Amino acid sequence: MSRPLLELKDLKVHYPIHGGVFLKRIGEVKAVDGVSLEIREGETLGLVGESGCGKTTLGKAVMRLLKITGGSILFRRKDGTVQDLARLSRGEMRPIRAEIQMIYQDPYSSLNPRWSVGDIVAEPLTVHEPELGLKERDDRVAWLLEKVGLTPEQAFRYPHEFSGGQRQRVGIARSLATRPRLLVADEPVSALDVSIQAQVINLMMDLQEEFGLTYLFIAHDLSVVEHISHRIAVMYLGNLVEYGPAGEVYRNPVHPYTKALLSAVPLPDPDLDRPERIRLEGEIPSPLNKPSGCPFRTRCPIAKPSCAEEVPALLEVSTDHFAACPLA
Repeated sequence: MSRPLLELKDLKVHYPIHGGVFLKRIGEVKAVDGVSLEIREGETLGLVGESGCGKTTLGKAVMRLLKITGGSILFRRKDGTVQDLARLSRGEMRPIRAEIQMIYQDPYSSLNPRWSVGDIVAEPLTVHEPELGLKERDDRVAWLLEKVGLTPEQAFRYPHEFSGGQRQRVGIARSLATRPRLLVADEPVSALDVSIQAQVINLMMDLQEEFGLTYLFIAHDLSVVEHISHRIAVMYLGNLVEYGPAGEVYRNPVHPYTKALLSAVPLPDPDLDRPERIRLEGEIPSPLNKPSGCPFRTRCPIAKPSCAEEVPALLEVSTDHFAACPLA
């Protein structure tokens, strides 16, 4: 078993809400509320859940693009030292950003339309490897573009001249420029056509095998997550509800929310027998006013009064498979 590259311990990201004449603090949105998990070297951890559950906030917190309310983000550097990113200042984070890069969701807005593709891919090199000469930098850009299925000649073109899938390939090339160890992929294929999604996913898997990359893959498409992930973490309303090997979570989901989520996955063959779809009652509670205890209890079919007392801890139900539900 490989060692952890990234470890989150009780990570919290709360957004303050201000109101009234004097803009006093009247509450807070608990976008990420005490998440603990680890990502091992060379693996892909798929992070899934409904829109608004805190997936993207968690990814941005790992990148330190947001202010951390509490908890730790332990990252193992190339030299073997472990640093808590949550305690570092903006200046102290700068050299570490070369080792952690992000692939953004929308390839249409994540690329500067006024820059050529070559300048876009070269920007991380200019920031993190300023000692590179102009020819070395151009050679690295050409090499990166070839690695993602583009040609060196396309470095002189602009983003509006590319399709959505090609733009996402440019974004992937940019994220690989500094030879990172961890890539946070925030729904990298959700804005693409289905026919292009498979190409980008297969490209990411090939690059992972070639360069030994580690992915935090954030998505809401469960079929895509099953295809690319080694392990899966399921979030609901800022909390982790299930966490384990991808095959185990898909074949034997334990938490009622995970079961409902998987029952909604469409099957491509209409002749296949599918399990009965689980329909959840009620509306998703607001993260501004979360239910006490288990955040899922207001929609859970097996909830009991005791579920309102405290947030359930992740319990190991099988080897490396955890679920936050003592009743399940």
